[in-house]
Amino acid sequence: MTTTTKRETEIYADPRLPTVRISREFDATPNKVFRAWTEPELFAQWIGPRGIAMRIETYDARTGGSYRYVHSDDDGEYGFYGSFHEVRPSERIVQTFTFDGVPDGVALSTISIEDLGAGRTRLVSVDMLESMEARDGMLASGMEVGVREGYEKLDELLANQI
Repeated sequence: MTTTTKRETEIYADPRLPTVRISREFDATPNKVFRAWTEPELFAQWIGPRGIAMRIETYDARTGGSYRYVHSDDDGEYGFYGSFHEVRPSERIVQTFTFDGVPDGVALSTISIEDLGAGRTRLVSVDMLESMEARDGMLASGMEVGVREGYEKLDELLANQI
């Protein structure tokens, strides 16, 4: 088993813009981080909080592709879907993101994958929402727990399986 350094996930909401910026470093190459984000069997192992079951209905991570997955727990199911607008291997992913519970709330996510050298990568995601209210609702939804726990699971996946 490989060990990894505990990294902090930074979540920042610009007070002037309807955006959320998430930044995290990983002890893995950009190629490994990209694979974990774009290969459905890997993606399913880390996305979202611990204790939630994951079902991928479709996941075609290529420019022009789409996805839909469902998280479930004792309280119900939570579906998410979107389209991949640009997928540039080991560099960049641009996609839409919609939660079934808020079908009119489409976010545009730009994910940048930066090679830090020495087998390390910085992942930065910037989500643009349609309004400050939509952004604040996303932040109030508990997404922070899902992001932090998901990235902890991604650390474990990168250290042990990819």
